[in-house]
Amino acid sequence: MELSIDTASDLASVALSRDGAVVDEIAWKCVRNHTVELLPATDRLLGRANVARADLTAVFVTTGPGMYTGLRVGIATAKGLARALGLPLVGVGRLELDAYPHAVFSGAIMAVHRAGRGDLAWASYAGNPWRELTPPQLSKPEELTRLLSTPALVVGEVDDALRAALVGAPGITCVEGDEASGRARALAALGYERLAGGAASEPALLRPVYLRPPAIGPQQK
Repeated sequence: MELSIDTASDLASVALSRDGAVVDEIAWKCVRNHTVELLPATDRLLGRANVARADLTAVFVTTGPGMYTGLRVGIATAKGLARALGLPLVGVGRLELDAYPHAVFSGAIMAVHRAGRGDLAWASYAGNPWRELTPPQLSKPEELTRLLSTPALVVGEVDDALRAALVGAPGITCVEGDEASGRARALAALGYERLAGGAASEPALLRPVYLRPPAIGPQQK
């Protein structure tokens, strides 16, 4: 059984899977309280499925970009479990997980999320075979129309500013994320695929992905 942990945003989720197929999952609104809520949610999931930590065979975790504290908590928890239980650890990016459920789309799939300061974090992907077209980066909403090749599907946190920027753009379709479920289901599938391909990480080397420095400590001018 594999454990998937996603804490990249306020919508946190954990899932149990067998060979990448989800057996059970929990998603909940976690407003900057991942430190307190993640392990109890994980234990509740394991108890509900009658699975002990010793029964786990791998840990998958979202690496970002996303919420600073949430990512740190999720990755630290995943690393601790992997190290303590001697399990392989696989990290997958948040934007890729937002895009992956739409892999059957025939064009570019752009995943976005709000990154503050009027910026959007985004990356683009394509299916058959699944691959990254553009790595995660920051842009203003109005810049995305010229960065997109068409046909294109825009998914994730499609806010009013982005929707207004894309109005009338030919060949571009917007799909907002499902607020009732998290990314752990996509993480289970992609994590297992990466694990089967030999892409497990050394826990000590796995790091969160940030697109700008955190808003604490010394700031670059």
